[in-house]
Amino acid sequence: MYREIYLARGGDMNVAVRITKEDNMTNLQSALEYASQNRERFLNDLKEILAIPSISTDAEYKSETARAAQWTADYLKKLGMENVEIMPTAEDGHPVVYGEYLKKPGAPTVLIYGHYDVQPPDPLELWETGPFEPQVRGDLLFGRGSSDMKGQVLATFHAIESALKAGDLPVNLKFLIEGEEEIGSKNLEPFLKKHAEKFKADVSLNPDAGMIGVDMPTITYGLRGLAYVEIHVWGPKADLHSGLYGGVVHNPAQALTELIAKMHDEKGRVTLPGFYDSVRPISGEEREAFARLPNDDKHYLEETGVPALWGEEGYISAERTGARPTLEVNGLLSGWTGPGSKTVLPAKAMAKISCRLVPDQDPDEVVEQMKRFMEANAPKTIHWEVKKLTGSPHAIADLNNPGVKAMDKAMEAVWGMRPYYRREGGSIGAVAMLQQICGVESVLVGMGLPSDNVHSPNEHLHLPTWYKGMDAFIHFLYNLG
Repeated sequence: MYREIYLARGGDMNVAVRITKEDNMTNLQSALEYASQNRERFLNDLKEILAIPSISTDAEYKSETARAAQWTADYLKKLGMENVEIMPTAEDGHPVVYGEYLKKPGAPTVLIYGHYDVQPPDPLELWETGPFEPQVRGDLLFGRGSSDMKGQVLATFHAIESALKAGDLPVNLKFLIEGEEEIGSKNLEPFLKKHAEKFKADVSLNPDAGMIGVDMPTITYGLRGLAYVEIHVWGPKADLHSGLYGGVVHNPAQALTELIAKMHDEKGRVTLPGFYDSVRPISGEEREAFARLPNDDKHYLEETGVPALWGEEGYISAERTGARPTLEVNGLLSGWTGPGSKTVLPAKAMAKISCRLVPDQDPDEVVEQMKRFMEANAPKTIHWEVKKLTGSPHAIADLNNPGVKAMDKAMEAVWGMRPYYRREGGSIGAVAMLQQICGVESVLVGMGLPSDNVHSPNEHLHLPTWYKGMDAFIHFLYNLG
């Protein structure tokens, strides 16, 4: 606007740019002051939505999940967002909350991604206070969803409110707040394909990642994909007496564990045929970034409590968890597991196995590799089946993305240091879907800490870091705008 006025009047464009920057700096400062003055109210808002048990995986809580969607939609309306909708995803699915604020012609459009669903709180007896009775103790706010990710979603809402109170919002906005992230975003892909145009934007701000540690601002530029399968093995038509049939019938539990043991070699590499054929090597620049990260071997030993680390030879721990593929057993089920003894030869056994995938692996191809492994290694003494449960592609961002650069500056302004860059070991399906279906790159950040007990009892949010994250989001909006 200033540029056009000055040119129309024959003015100096450099002066116009300077005035625009000064105006933005004034608004930025006002927004930061507003956020600081309203911290208590912002915290109360967060407590309000944390009290809603929006457990997406449990059908008994479907009405509560719907209530969380309505709360989110009402909050967007209260912020002044327009065309707010609660959009169904599938007949048995949880909806997406949409809203927009498109009042800045020529300015970039930011798609705010988040999710309002949470993990089940079990085991309940390990919670010090009720999982849906949020409570502040010291610098920590306890409650299911406080870190993952209702706290992160509200931090973006509060940053937007602060910018609006300071003057014109420097960017345009769209919102995609889903209710199925904790169950693999199972209906999001067809939903996005149906509404791809609606969710197109210049960049997506996704605060569902986290920080390496307190005072260690972090930008996540890559996420591993996922291939999740069940392997079922069975032999006899029913459980057998181990005294009568042991030594004659191949025990399905033993057969399955023998197969699992063959899925890694002595160097920690996965032995599925073709597993590494499409794996993109780690570049020299990335290896430098990984070496800068503070999560060295000592960090992993302290975090986990294990006596020694294990993994693929030739890579440091940060590379193994962020940029190399893995195969992990997530669960085993077979035979008698109750109290006391029962001399049974089980009729069947089952293992849940997940593979974290990196560029350029394909989840469906990895499932086929598992089947080929079983065909080559399963003994003739058993029957077997590989069932695909879920899969999601990897995602990797362009570090030259304007959104990444805007967030880099924002975090440095708030924390006084350059953020760390990392590739995260986990998976967020929406990131790859938005990239592939809508052409939208994501800026992955967040204020969650490794110590937040995400998905575990006593989940909590570190409030000083939360407030800093809010300020960083305010800086981000002005940097990008």
